[in-house]
Amino acid sequence: MNILIINAHLSYPGWSEGKLNLAFMDQAKAFFAERGHQVAETYIERGYKPEEEVQKHVSADLVLLQTPVNWFSAPWIYKKYVDEVFNLGLTTKALLEGDGRTRQDPTRQYGSGGHMQGKKFMISATWNAPKETFDNPNSLLYGGKGTADLFLHITSNYKFIGFDILPDFGVFDIFKTPDIPRALEDYRSHLEKHCL
Repeated sequence: MNILIINAHLSYPGWSEGKLNLAFMDQAKAFFAERGHQVAETYIERGYKPEEEVQKHVSADLVLLQTPVNWFSAPWIYKKYVDEVFNLGLTTKALLEGDGRTRQDPTRQYGSGGHMQGKKFMISATWNAPKETFDNPNSLLYGGKGTADLFLHITSNYKFIGFDILPDFGVFDIFKTPDIPRALEDYRSHLEKHCL
């Protein structure tokens, strides 16, 4: 299997250096390499070429996004990455051809024009928010919504080009009560359960 891991971390010196997201990226790389899979990686902050990223998506069976959650989303560099890579993938028709609808067939739905069927996408995220904030109808901020709801703007991009969306993984409360060794173990179990 070909795996693409995208690290969306954006450094803020003295506050967010990227070590935690890199640890989870390294964990995923080791997990798949130990099982004989091919792993490609993109560290957005270090630079990328959109043409190469389109090809990485075409070649990948599984794309993992490793991201911190900054102000309720991935850092802004990830949106720039998606705009550049997916627009090129549309222009070249490598990732998709239009939005799927045609005048000849009105039953075709918006979002059915992707060429990436059979591929999978998953998010692994680091959160300041505690886990009990999510899927909790008494939550002041999210009112019962889960992490999948909050990531809909990200997962929709991948679904739009044909990917199946896997359950996301989260590391929560990273500033107040982190248990990183346990979270790394849990991540391996999540990868085993959902990605193989």
